[in-house]
Amino acid sequence: MQLSISAPEFKIIRETALLGGLSDAALRNIISDSTIHQFARGQSLFTQGDQADAFFVVLDGWIKLFRLTSSGTEAVIGIFTKGQNFAEAAAFTGGVYPVSGEAVTDARLLRVSARRLFDRIRESPEIGLAMLASTSQHLHLLVRQIEALKAHTGAQRIAEFLLELAPKGERKCVVDLPYDKALIAARLGMKPESLSRAFNRLADYGVSIVQRQAVIDDLDRLQDFAERERAEIMRGRSDD
Repeated sequence: MQLSISAPEFKIIRETALLGGLSDAALRNIISDSTIHQFARGQSLFTQGDQADAFFVVLDGWIKLFRLTSSGTEAVIGIFTKGQNFAEAAAFTGGVYPVSGEAVTDARLLRVSARRLFDRIRESPEIGLAMLASTSQHLHLLVRQIEALKAHTGAQRIAEFLLELAPKGERKCVVDLPYDKALIAARLGMKPESLSRAFNRLADYGVSIVQRQAVIDDLDRLQDFAERERAEIMRGRSDD
């Protein structure tokens, strides 16, 4: 059956870290047998230990990946939103999902069968090379995220988080916060009380929180703040 996907959704898929290096023709070839799924808030995508037979692209909404610790508490491993792919590593190795996946909000996902993808790569090896290049770029992004968790201030982490969500080319905007503050804190490697203090600090830079929305008066000013914080950290390192 022909995959029914809109032009905006195709654009989202072609800008993902994993598939962004492919030509339109190669990308359409890969996703032709894929399926689109709707998930309600709180609905499970897969459970830790399930057979990893597919990876996903988020077309809309927010997804969290988590593990349950021996004490039964939930450890959030990652949060993914529109234009991001996840679970490809487990799918490519043919093992099991090492985490559980759950919709944080109502979500729309593209599910790509790993077996079908392997068939396409065998037919056209250049597809695999293009995906490898895209994955390498994604790895650099993950390294920067780890750096942010270890070195950036709380306010800087939130500033960069908001800048990621903000529309490009705008001077000011209102950003919908996709999940509660406890989950945002987990996503940014912070305690909830530290998150509140960091949000309060950003009030001096034109950011105000109204329920689940962040009102940003000047995106350029917020970007300048994040860059100044980064420069201060780097200066501190050089003085050590």
